[in-house]
Amino acid sequence: ELGMIAFEIIAYSGDARSKLLEAVKQAKQKNMENCEKLISEAKQCLTDAHRSQTQMIAAEARGENVEVGFITVHAQDHLKDIIDNLLDIYR
Repeated sequence: ELGMIAFEIIAYSGDARSKLLEAVKQAKQKNMENCEKLISEAKQCLTDAHRSQTQMIAAEARGENVEVGFITVHAQDHLKDIIDNLLDIYR
């Protein structure tokens, strides 16, 4: 079950990443209405990812063995590209 939770985090954060990258593109094109819509959708994805992450924390608090493996770390990496793209706006 904990492995599935890690995959949920990856899926939700990956969806958020995609939406935020598209939001950056929309902002670069001055299409702020679409940008704001995508940001709102991404926030919901991140809320869902956080909910899944909370399930893992709760499992560990109950004494279950929660290994932080590559899959879990990968889930956290999804948003790094966002920073790089946002910096492009200011460069």
